[in-house]
Amino acid sequence: MLHIRLALGWPGQPGLSASLVPAAHSQGRMPPYTNYHAQRSHPMPDEPFCTELSAEQRALKEKEKGSWAQLSHAEKVALYRLQFHETFAEMNRRSNEWKTVMGCVFFFFGFTALLIWWQRIYVFPKKPITLTDEWKAQQLQRVLDMKGNPVQGLASRWDYEKKEWKK
Repeated sequence: MLHIRLALGWPGQPGLSASLVPAAHSQGRMPPYTNYHAQRSHPMPDEPFCTELSAEQRALKEKEKGSWAQLSHAEKVALYRLQFHETFAEMNRRSNEWKTVMGCVFFFFGFTALLIWWQRIYVFPKKPITLTDEWKAQQLQRVLDMKGNPVQGLASRWDYEKKEWKK
């Protein structure tokens, strides 16, 4: 009893009594909900698809107990639909879910592109002056004027007499 109270209620508060637990399980399932689960790997579910039958369906189930030669094709299909939700062909058919997934992927790509564009305009600072082409040309000319690394570097590839790159 203590184990049930600890499992079903907070410590110090009364839990469900042991007599209520079996009663809740013996009632079965709620009407709109079933334990029906069929898929390709487990095609024979434990219980039928339709558990609550109308008067017409109950009459068809009674007719099922007789000879199946007397049943029409439509009645056999109706009996199949009472037992199973889908046929193997319906289970194996292609779905169009990939379109939704790809649509979501492209939507988020577009949203990300807009976000990056907005950040480049409004959030990120302007390029520093050291990244302009003029600054880079002046920096290169300064390195060449100082004859920096004349053995293997830039200065070794510059012809100082012709003022152009060696060929």
